[in-house]
Amino acid sequence: MSDTPDEEKLEELRQKKMEQLQEQADGQQGGSQEAAKQQAEAQKKAVLRQHLTDDARKRLNTVKMSKPQFGEQVERQVISLARSGRMQGKIDDEKMKQLLQELKPDSQSFDIKRR
Repeated sequence: MSDTPDEEKLEELRQKKMEQLQEQADGQQGGSQEAAKQQAEAQKKAVLRQHLTDDARKRLNTVKMSKPQFGEQVERQVISLARSGRMQGKIDDEKMKQLLQELKPDSQSFDIKRR
């Protein structure tokens, strides 16, 4: 799957922005905690953007809005898969559904019987 020229330009701009954030973080040792948080967030978003399709990102954002802690857990899982090299290609919507199903905490079902 080849990227369109617009996507390539966007990726170049993202890389430049990441480099700028890195330089800012290096230049500000005293107040670098906020810059480090911004840089980590930018890197996380870049990894997710690179390894998730648009539909999968939308689904993940929906999950994060309804269950923020669970959404963060899924993001960490996707990032660790990407960084370890265990991910082939992009995660599409179907793979995201499977991942969410696997990571979803077991919910107990209650059967109420009336006599």
